[in-house]
Amino acid sequence: MLAITQKVFGGPEVLDIEEVDRPRPGAGEVLVRVAATSVNPADWKVRAGLVDRIGEPPLTLGFDVSGIIEELGPGVDRFGVGDAVYGMVFGGANAEYVVVQVHTLAPKPHHIDHVHAAALPTAALTAWQALAAIGAEQRILVHAAAGGVGHLAVQMAKHRGAYVIGTARTVNHEYLRGLGADELIDYTATDFGTAVRDLDIVLDLVGGEYGSRSARVLRPDGRLIDTQGSDAEDDPRYERFYVEPSGVSLREITTMVDHGYLGVTIDQVLPLAEIAKAHQISESGRVRGKIVLVAWNPPA
Repeated sequence: MLAITQKVFGGPEVLDIEEVDRPRPGAGEVLVRVAATSVNPADWKVRAGLVDRIGEPPLTLGFDVSGIIEELGPGVDRFGVGDAVYGMVFGGANAEYVVVQVHTLAPKPHHIDHVHAAALPTAALTAWQALAAIGAEQRILVHAAAGGVGHLAVQMAKHRGAYVIGTARTVNHEYLRGLGADELIDYTATDFGTAVRDLDIVLDLVGGEYGSRSARVLRPDGRLIDTQGSDAEDDPRYERFYVEPSGVSLREITTMVDHGYLGVTIDQVLPLAEIAKAHQISESGRVRGKIVLVAWNPPA
C-alpha cells in the first residue's frame, strides 16, 4: 500500500510517498481503508520534532480517519466488514490503510461524507472533552475561534446554553456569528484583556503568553483550559488538557452532527499526495476550520 512516511524530523520536505506493507489488525482492532484524513497542528508539530506523541522516525502521521472497514481482528463484533466509520488514531492515517482500535471508532455520521467526517475526530473530541462540564449561562472565551477546534467549540458551547466570546480576525467575525458566537474580539486590533472580564471559562487554543493574559480575565473560581502549554501553569485555575480517542464521545458527536447541531468547516481539500502543501498551510495559522486530505483510490 502507499503511505506518507518520514525518516527524520524536519520541515514538510521530509514527507515522502512510499510503498509499505499493508498492516494486519490484531485483537480488538480493525483494518480501515482510508477515504480521507485531515491535518491537525499536532501533525506538523510531530513532524518537526516539537511534540513527542508517536515516537521516533521512521513514522507515518495522521490522527484522523474516515473510511470503510476492510478486515476485522480477532474478537471484534461491534462492527462488520464494509461499515463506514470514523475515529482518532495516534498516527498512521496518512496511508491507504490503517489499523485502528475498535473502541476508538464510531459509525460515520449519516448526513455527511467522508471528507467532512475526516475533519471531525481530533478537533471535535478536543472541544467535546475540554468543555464537558460547561453549563448554561456560563461565559466562555474561545481563543482562535475560527480554527479547527475553535469553530467546533463555539457551536458546542452555544448548544449547551453558554454565552460565547471568541478571538479571531475581523474577516472571520461574520462567519463565527453564523455559528452562534455572541461576542467577537479582533486580537490584532484589541487586547482581549481589556475587552472582557469575569469569565467562567477560557478555552486557550493558542498557549504561550496567552495563558497569563487569559487568567486575568477569569473569575476567582473560573477555569483556564489550555490545550497547547502556556505560562499560566502556576495559577490554581489552570488545567492542562490532552485529548483522548473515544468511540463513545464520537457517537455523541455523531448525534449532534446528524441532528444539525454541529457542522464542520472545510478550508481546503487536497489529495494526500500533496500533504507537504497541507502542512505549510496549516503552519501558517490562517486556516478557517480544517484541511482535509483525500486518500489514493478512496472507497465510495
